[in-house]
Amino acid sequence: MITLKEGDKAPQFKGKTQNGETVALKDFKGKKIVLYFYPEDDTPTCTIQACNLRDNYALLKKEGFEIIGISPDDEKKHKKFEAKFNLPFVLIADTNHKIIDAYGVWGEKQLYGRKYMGLHRTTFLIDEKGIIRKIFLRPKNKQHAEEIIAAWKAL
Repeated sequence: MITLKEGDKAPQFKGKTQNGETVALKDFKGKKIVLYFYPEDDTPTCTIQACNLRDNYALLKKEGFEIIGISPDDEKKHKKFEAKFNLPFVLIADTNHKIIDAYGVWGEKQLYGRKYMGLHRTTFLIDEKGIIRKIFLRPKNKQHAEEIIAAWKAL
């Protein structure tokens, strides 16, 4: 599970976006980043979270944030998700779990008494110097943008 803590340097990564472009964390140097990990494209809770970020995208940009979503889905599935919900931000495919493992968001989960391995929905706020300033272990999916802005202002 997550071994990173607030104040740690964010692990570097690179991956392919929904558009087939390679993106690296270092490409966002000097910017505030909302790095959010979610289990699966086009599922109810993941869609609620993505749409909240979409609906508040202008506000998040105005506050200086770049948004990066990461899941184990592939580029093609990300592209369909982006198109279906008109998502204005980068989605990175992490099918081999390199980024997911670096951030420690893969682990045991439980649903209806059944235990299984999966991705823990987690958001990291990373400052302009690449330092993790806030970790949301249980994001409020319907109010995620609002809680991001409030948390940043409280720092």
